[in-house]
Amino acid sequence: MFAELAESQRTRCLLHGDLHQANILFDDQRGWLAIDPKGVVGEPAYEFGAMLRNPKVELAKRRVAIIAERLGLDRKRVEAWAYAQAVLSAVWCIEDGDDPTRAIEASKLLIRVLA
Repeated sequence: MFAELAESQRTRCLLHGDLHQANILFDDQRGWLAIDPKGVVGEPAYEFGAMLRNPKVELAKRRVAIIAERLGLDRKRVEAWAYAQAVLSAVWCIEDGDDPTRAIEASKLLIRVLA
């Protein structure tokens, strides 16, 4: 799925690369800030994978709907990128000798969102 998504990207741009709740902060003087960027190049639908790896299916579905509607993105591509990233995260954990349980659970959640 990751390879298919990568090959079929139409619009590519510079992305944050690790956009999730812990990397979005509010500062009284500067407003909302995205911190700890990774500088990834890809399609905008890729950006939200980290944000969607959440333990509740309904919350993930709601976030996908909001993201797709507000940003004019293809809902299925947002979901598919999130799933592909969750699987990739599990593989990286295994390679690094870390516990992949959280990433595996996220991929199980996201495959339910795709259904």
